[in-house]
Amino acid sequence: MTGEDNESVVKYLRPPGATLEDVADAAGVSLATASRCLNHPDSVRAEKRQRILDAVERLHYVPHGAARALASKRTRMIGAVLPSLDNALFGGALGPFQKTLAAAGYSVLIASSDYDPDLERTHIRNLLESGVEALLLVGALRDPAIYQLIDAKHIPYVLSWVYEKDQHHAYAGFDNIGAAIHLTDYLMMLGHRRFGVISGIIEDNDRAQLRLQGIRSALNGKSLDLDPDCVFERQFSVEDGREVFRLMMSMSKPPTAIVCGAAPFAYGALFEAAEMGVRVPDAVSVASFDDMWLAPHISPPLTAVRTPRREMGEQAARYLVAKLEGERVALPRALETKLIVRKSTGPAPFANLPGSPPPE
Repeated sequence: MTGEDNESVVKYLRPPGATLEDVADAAGVSLATASRCLNHPDSVRAEKRQRILDAVERLHYVPHGAARALASKRTRMIGAVLPSLDNALFGGALGPFQKTLAAAGYSVLIASSDYDPDLERTHIRNLLESGVEALLLVGALRDPAIYQLIDAKHIPYVLSWVYEKDQHHAYAGFDNIGAAIHLTDYLMMLGHRRFGVISGIIEDNDRAQLRLQGIRSALNGKSLDLDPDCVFERQFSVEDGREVFRLMMSMSKPPTAIVCGAAPFAYGALFEAAEMGVRVPDAVSVASFDDMWLAPHISPPLTAVRTPRREMGEQAARYLVAKLEGERVALPRALETKLIVRKSTGPAPFANLPGSPPPE
């Protein structure tokens, strides 16, 4: 396509209303200066920049995305595919991700896979066809053909909510196994030996797989086993947490500690405990991943692993921006989790542990 053809297409794409030429005329600057100001404000002197911005506001000028992308060969769009938009958990990382990108002049296109790998593949393909310049994905477990597809487009991507020590992918996440071991070790220190687990669906969810692996690893370290009858896989919901808690506490030998793979399970467990008259933590301790906003306010306050949601979003955005701007950047390092101990966990029934740390 020649320069004249390209200019014709740009004009065709431009909607009616004020044009960038109108902005330049109103501000008394060249078209190139007006364009540079809107794309790289710091490259224009303050006095000219203010004149241009005043003209933009006065004329209600809005750049046309398709025309701008065609002219610059940049969309400045980042794609993000999340497992769910219903769960506020992912929003805790997405918000900082989007804010950090916006500060660098990028926008975000968001899609939800609903934990369906086929739907995720479709979203990734559609985003690539839309011209996104980078991708944020959750987890690393997917068909290798998807990574080959992304690599063929030569765009950077980052995997969140997990972390592996390899050079094949960039991760903005944390050690799920280590966090699960830490939580399980703490409960065993309180004297708990019979555990129940409410997990997300394991298939196609490496976060759930890794957390369950960590719990088993910690128990095996003390020559203990996780009873298969005490492991339940469910969709993430309060209702499923209630149902599984009732099933566990109705067993002939119920667990003394229940580890929940996500906060909604734990909320449901505590709600059901109150309805059943089961005292937490006297009869059973309940702990969870993801220290959400409700955790310190529910009764009793919930012991939880605090995952670095804000840090993940910011780290992922900074890495992608650096790659897109052509900077030399190291692969992100693993982020830290923190165990927040509250009153939903305590010594196992009949345990004699005078040295146990008090809850917050």
